[in-house]
Amino acid sequence: MSDRLLLHVGTPKTGTTYLQDVLFRNRELLATHGISYPATRFDSHFLAALDLMKLPWGGLQGEAIGAWDEVSAAVREATGTAIVSHEILATASRSQIGRALESLGHGSGTEVHLVLSVRDFVRQIPAEWQENVKHRATLSYRAFLDQIRDPERESRIGSWFWGVQEIPDILNRWGEELPPEHVHLVTVPPPGVGPELLWKRFSQAFGLDGIDLDLVADRVNPSLGVPETALIRRINRRSNAELQPAAYRPLVRELLAHQTLSRRGGSKRLALPPDLHAWAQGISEAWVEEIERRGYDVVGELSDLVGGPPTEEYADPDRPPERQVASAAVDAIKALLLDNARVRREDERLRADLEETQRALEEAQIGRGHRLRTKVVRGLDSSAPGRAALKAYRATRGRSSRSA
Repeated sequence: MSDRLLLHVGTPKTGTTYLQDVLFRNRELLATHGISYPATRFDSHFLAALDLMKLPWGGLQGEAIGAWDEVSAAVREATGTAIVSHEILATASRSQIGRALESLGHGSGTEVHLVLSVRDFVRQIPAEWQENVKHRATLSYRAFLDQIRDPERESRIGSWFWGVQEIPDILNRWGEELPPEHVHLVTVPPPGVGPELLWKRFSQAFGLDGIDLDLVADRVNPSLGVPETALIRRINRRSNAELQPAAYRPLVRELLAHQTLSRRGGSKRLALPPDLHAWAQGISEAWVEEIERRGYDVVGELSDLVGGPPTEEYADPDRPPERQVASAAVDAIKALLLDNARVRREDERLRADLEETQRALEEAQIGRGHRLRTKVVRGLDSSAPGRAALKAYRATRGRSSRSA
């Protein structure tokens, strides 16, 4: 049974993908320091979260069956400190949280610590819409904003948004049975601050200081600019009916969004409309007051949760500059052409390998046939009846050569 569990449950767009990549790639080194990150693949904890909450997610629910039990069993079998991390856990219900905590050893000797990484609400709102777009959503930015401001929160978009972003509510659900000193908030620094500071805060919260970790990222979840996000949304509108989720993820989300469009420079960044800035700031300030009152451990500064001033040059992603969208589309087409050429080269290589293997098999079969015939002839030649039979066979074939 683990002595200590660090349970990281979100929130999205707070450096979680980078953190999980570092933990996964360094899990063997971490184990030598008494820290277990139980994962057999990078997305093990994502699949576990899907399994715990029974979420359909782009056709991955089949892969997720049994994933939570696998991760929780590994946590119970570990010694020292264990870490579980995925941001969609933020939206778990109280019953799901109860099952999760019990299966991870809470109440059976494991000291559970909750970790929640948080970012200012002003940046989280546009980031959450963009994540929806990168997961096949087609709704406009304005429609998204209308749905999250609906006080009833009955839409799928609104329900999910507040489930993963309403900090006091997440802490209520996940931290209800934990003392405040076992609840740790990691704040994301304001814009313009290098990523090193966020990693320093993660390292402090997870007890990683002094461990020589490989911090070069294999996986990140980069943001897109306004024209690039608009392009992905248009692609979704045209392709969703025909492009299956299993194909969408590698082609659109990874190849186009993450590997191509996120690398374009010069585009306006997504931002909160100026007319909603006061509303978002008021919510942030109320959250900061509530967190201060509860006495949680804060790694960073609570002032980081109060977003910056309204943007001076707001770019509406529902009405993007068409020339910029067209330019992004050309880059997207180029990426698809190059990827198609790569796939064709790989197909040709595999086809050549297959043909070579088939030739080798045919030659091997011919060789085995020849050896078998030679053995039979030698056997017949070793006796008088056999030689007579062989002579008759050759006469029938019209041949006199002893090689037949």
